[in-house]
Amino acid sequence: MTTVALLSNPRSTGNRARLPEVRDFCAAHPDIFHYEVEDASEIGKALASIALVKPKVIAINGGDGTVQSALTELYTGAYFDGPPPPIAVLPNGKTNLIALDLGAHGDPIVALKEVLRIARDDLDAHIVQRKLISLSDGNGMKPVLGMFLGGAGLVDAMLYCRQRIYPLGLPNGISHFLAVFAALLTALVRASGRFLPPMARPVQITTDRRAAIGGRFSLVIVTTLEKMLLNSQIGSGDGRGEGMMKMFAIDQNARSLVRGLWASVAGKLGRSQFSGVYFEQGDTVRIDGAGSSVILDGELYQAHGNDPIMLSSTAPVPFLRLVA
Repeated sequence: MTTVALLSNPRSTGNRARLPEVRDFCAAHPDIFHYEVEDASEIGKALASIALVKPKVIAINGGDGTVQSALTELYTGAYFDGPPPPIAVLPNGKTNLIALDLGAHGDPIVALKEVLRIARDDLDAHIVQRKLISLSDGNGMKPVLGMFLGGAGLVDAMLYCRQRIYPLGLPNGISHFLAVFAALLTALVRASGRFLPPMARPVQITTDRRAAIGGRFSLVIVTTLEKMLLNSQIGSGDGRGEGMMKMFAIDQNARSLVRGLWASVAGKLGRSQFSGVYFEQGDTVRIDGAGSSVILDGELYQAHGNDPIMLSSTAPVPFLRLVA
C-alpha cells in the first residue's frame, strides 16, 4: 500500500544538492512512491501514475513554481476517481512561501519524515483547507492555479532579483534583502537606473467588494495563504474573509511603502487603514493595464495587449499542515 506519493523536481534549488538523500530515504521506505519530473510538461503523466497507486497524501518536492504547476494539473485534470488526496509541500526552492504557510521549513528530509509519520496515522488533525487562485485573461485562456501572486513593482523587483542578484551566487536571504533594498530605493527616488528595478507601470485594480483603484504601485499581492512576506499574518482577524483572496497594494512612494511594510511586520494588514496602503478580501480581482505582468507562484504571466488579468478563487482544497 502506498502511504505517500512524492513528486520531485530535480531542477529545483534544494534538490540539486539533496535529491540523492531523498532517493535513499524513499528506497528505505517502500510505502513511498517517488516520481521525478524533468519538466512541467511531465507533471500530467506523473499524476496519472500517482493516481494508480492511490496514496493517502501527495507530497510535492520542489519550489513554488513546481507546486503551482502540480496544482494546476491536479485540479484541471481528471486523474482521480473523486477528490484528490491532501497535498503536502516540502520546503525547497528559493522562496518556499507555500511550504512555510503549511508549517514546513528547514530540512526537506525532516519534513518528508514528518509527512510520512502523519500519513501513517490519523490525518484529520493536520488537514487544512485553502482556496486557490485561478488566473485567466477573460478570453478563453486555460486557467492557471496557484496561491501567491505578485504584481506591479513587486514583479520588477522579483525579476531584478532573478536576473541581476541570483547570478552572483549569494545566499537566498542576502539576495532577497538586496532586492528589497533596491525596490525601496526606486520608490524613494521615484526613478530607476541601470542598477535599480524600473518604475512600475500604471495599472487599475478592481475587486468584487470595492471601487477600482489606479496608479503606480510598489507592489500588488493577491494570495489565499494565511501568511505573506515577512511571515506576517494577514486578514481582518474576525474570520469574515477566511478562505477568500486577499489583495494588498501599496502606492509607489517612500511614505506609503514604509507604512505598508510596517503594517505587515506589525500584523496590522486588514485590521487598520493607512494612506496609500490598500487591503481587500473577495472572490474576484481584475488587473487592467497595457502589458501588465504578474508572477504566480514563481511563474511569470503577461497580459496580451489590453487584455485584463482575471483572478478568481476556487473551491477549498485540502492540504497537509505539518504543525497541527
